[in-house]
Amino acid sequence: MTNPSLLILPGDGIGPEVMAEVRKIIDWIGTNHGVNFEVSEDLVGGAAYDKHGVPLADETMAKAQDVDAVLLGAVGGPKYDDLDFSVKPERGLLRLRKEMDLYSNLRPAQCFDALADFSSLKKDIVSGLDIMIVRELTSGVYFGEPRGIFEEGGERVGINTQRYTETEIERGARSAFELAMKRNKRLCSMEKANVMESGILWREVVTRVAKDYPEVELSHMYADNGAMQLVRAPKQFDVIYTDNLFGDILSDCAAMLTGSLGMLPSASLGAPMENGRPKALYEPVHGSAPDIAGEGKANPCACILSFAMALRYSFDMGAEADRVEAAVEKVLADGIRTGDLLNEDGVKPASTSEMGDAVIAALNASL
Repeated sequence: MTNPSLLILPGDGIGPEVMAEVRKIIDWIGTNHGVNFEVSEDLVGGAAYDKHGVPLADETMAKAQDVDAVLLGAVGGPKYDDLDFSVKPERGLLRLRKEMDLYSNLRPAQCFDALADFSSLKKDIVSGLDIMIVRELTSGVYFGEPRGIFEEGGERVGINTQRYTETEIERGARSAFELAMKRNKRLCSMEKANVMESGILWREVVTRVAKDYPEVELSHMYADNGAMQLVRAPKQFDVIYTDNLFGDILSDCAAMLTGSLGMLPSASLGAPMENGRPKALYEPVHGSAPDIAGEGKANPCACILSFAMALRYSFDMGAEADRVEAAVEKVLADGIRTGDLLNEDGVKPASTSEMGDAVIAALNASL
């Protein structure tokens, strides 16, 4: 049996630092579970622009298409703010998503008991929170045409187009329903059918797909109300399915319910490959945090948990994924925290590498 292949794209800012801690987990899996990943590494974002003049080289894109999964750190930073839009670091990430056809973005929002006090909401509202937002990732307003800044009537006009086909809505919906079947069999679809034709089509297609999943309880909600409900009573939700723009906004909103962006992983999945596994890219929800880059202050947990998602969805290693997630939870319960998770004066935070070492120690203790 061939070894599973993984392309690592650390990216910019804190990306290389948090990815170094994931490397420890990969090595631990190889040593203790006999699964040796074929790991390659390349550039994306600003790092790629600095070397190649583009945020993602064609050769790197080809590598991403050939491996079992891609693991990405973060892209961007103020150094690149004045670049032309076409070569900004974020375009590298968007190219990966588009050309790999990663249409289903899974963003879990889970509040570990040890971090319930870090949420901006009351502890009883978020304690035990475990929801999954499924965001359609390759269409909608981020990709629709026409788009651009044009001259019209003597002034400039910015145009972006919200566009969805039935196929694009349906394939993402099926991903969401399949997840709901494995969880609590509840799915809430969010759009703006009251003011947007794309929302009307969205609701019609999701309702039609629901007939193939009679065990799943389907509800519909306008996305603005969904944002309000996420901060009012988030535990009413289990799986949320929504479009690219609303998913971007709602998942960041849900992220802060858990206490820190540094804790949240994500998976972007596409159509099955020849081996039956989906094309996939995994990345932490947080950004490149250039203000703390190189200082050993970054929280590696979101990137580690993103690798746990890769174990589950790309490598059929659910037990190992559970073990990694439990190790992270154990470390937090033991009070080991990076600076973003400390609210006590005089307590020295763990460094990025110390946090990674603590997860390894917890993994060793679990054997």
